[in-house]
Amino acid sequence: MACKCNAVIDPGFYSCFWVLWMQVGGVSLNRYEQTLYDYVKSHPDERQYWQDKVRALVADSIDTPAGVARVDSELWRYFEERSAVLPSFGGTERQSGLRRTSMKSLAELLIRLWTDVKTRKADPSGPDSQV
Repeated sequence: MACKCNAVIDPGFYSCFWVLWMQVGGVSLNRYEQTLYDYVKSHPDERQYWQDKVRALVADSIDTPAGVARVDSELWRYFEERSAVLPSFGGTERQSGLRRTSMKSLAELLIRLWTDVKTRKADPSGPDSQV
């Protein structure tokens, strides 16, 4: 990857960043979320399973935030399960035990990618309406 460096902004400071900064869908994922997303993306059977699971969890939820919470919980459970058997999921963290890490960004991304997110309709009796 190419690194682009800007001119000195202040004495002693100067800015460098990756030209091809990679983000998934414009969302910043933590390392566990990124590992899980890469794994699911590279295994078609896992991707199909998760597409169906995300759609079902969101459909059974009363609203989008509840769906995000349910998907987040399931993603973490799955990450723990996979980290016990796949080296790419665990590394050194597996030896000292995993601490619960949020999968909320990944849950929101998968819901946005794989479902029709319900949008709220404007309330006709809202603050802008005249009574």
